[in-house]
Amino acid sequence: MSRDSAMLTVRIPNNFQEERQYIISVLLGEFLGLKYCLENHDEQYYELNINNDRKVIIKDSFFSNLREEQGYLSVINLPKKVEFCINPFIVEKNIPVIFGDNSLNIQSNEIVCGIDIFASSFFMLTRWEEYVNKERDMYNRFPATASVAYKFGFLDRPIVNEYVEMLWNMLRYLGIEQGRKQRSFQYILTHDVDHIIYWKSLKQLFRRLGGDILKRKSIREATNSLKDFINVRLGNSRDPYDTFDFLMDLSESLGVKSHFYFMSGGLTTYDNHYNIDSVRAKEIIRKIEERNHIIGFHPSFNTYNNKKQWRKEKEKLEEVLGYQVKEGRQHYLRFEAPFTWRIWNENQMEFDSTLSYADKEGFRCGVCYDFPVFDFLERRQLKLREFPLIVMEGSFTTYQNIEPFEMEKKIVSLIEKVKKYKGNFVYLWHNSSFKVGKWREYDNIYSSTLLKNHDSIEIQKETF
Repeated sequence: MSRDSAMLTVRIPNNFQEERQYIISVLLGEFLGLKYCLENHDEQYYELNINNDRKVIIKDSFFSNLREEQGYLSVINLPKKVEFCINPFIVEKNIPVIFGDNSLNIQSNEIVCGIDIFASSFFMLTRWEEYVNKERDMYNRFPATASVAYKFGFLDRPIVNEYVEMLWNMLRYLGIEQGRKQRSFQYILTHDVDHIIYWKSLKQLFRRLGGDILKRKSIREATNSLKDFINVRLGNSRDPYDTFDFLMDLSESLGVKSHFYFMSGGLTTYDNHYNIDSVRAKEIIRKIEERNHIIGFHPSFNTYNNKKQWRKEKEKLEEVLGYQVKEGRQHYLRFEAPFTWRIWNENQMEFDSTLSYADKEGFRCGVCYDFPVFDFLERRQLKLREFPLIVMEGSFTTYQNIEPFEMEKKIVSLIEKVKKYKGNFVYLWHNSSFKVGKWREYDNIYSSTLLKNHDSIEIQKETF
């Protein structure tokens, strides 16, 4: 990297070079957009030297305490506690300290920071926590409740963004001459297409009526179901799962595209609710393409650690589409770090958006920016980028049983947090989560959360 008068000189300790270079490139290069040159030194701290000989020193409280031949992938290296501290450079009321301490020494030409911003951010972005902590739910997923972020109460905060702001404020205090990368808030509206037809047959009607009468004990619900079935069959109304035009209309009103992720196979009862080769599926796909929205890939239940099945389904979808898909999300949010990322990367996918917890909304990766992923077993950065999912509607209804008013309030709060950092609000609302069963109570939440205060939001047109 060539030097110029405003370039930062960043000095790092001699061990764990791949990890250190990765996280510095993400925080300084990707997120802040700063020019820097990298050097090694024999000290146990990071030094960010500004051209005017002023510097920020970040104490290395993690990697320098480890032997490289043994690595860091052990449960004993998980943080045992997380303290919250206050200092003049943070943008929230406090900031969590995953690694390091709350010490901060401020002088006119030097700041020494005890929070290990780099190791803490590396911990959140790479998800090595999920590799060493073997706790899993009934679907073999790492649950939110097992995470350090949930246990210490900061899952609802994009703390990597907070670290970046703190770092930038320290550099500004010391007179950095460079400007930072400019960003704009954007919605990324995604829809996993698990189903395309609700009223498939008379059998489906009788099953629904039985549930209305015997389980829900509601003659009114049964009557509504019968009326809906008849109207759909007569062509007087759309099938409840046919919400594609509605979703595209709403996205277009916001100046963004809808991202529809289609399934194309599977080996379990969680899959194969439609055939991607069917006339109906092809009609939907053609409509989406005509309106210039985006089609992506939704690999089936068991593909998250099955390369052969994953590739087979991708090829099937691409055969129907006639072109390559570049983005998508794993079914049921099943993910195994770093192996799922590796499968996506090996198959030339550009963007994944699986990384939220099924059982809890929030910031699984601690960030609302997209970022290049890091394979901590092969110790290298991959070409694949992660667009972390912030909200899935089912997290509230299936796993937490939250009432509509409270659900809307929580979603709006998360949107506001992402707006503050001018990040990506990645939102998952299934096309099938309207108009039927429990979803009738939540029908208006998707549109109301998006349109609330919309006129005051500066929205960036999507770039992918």
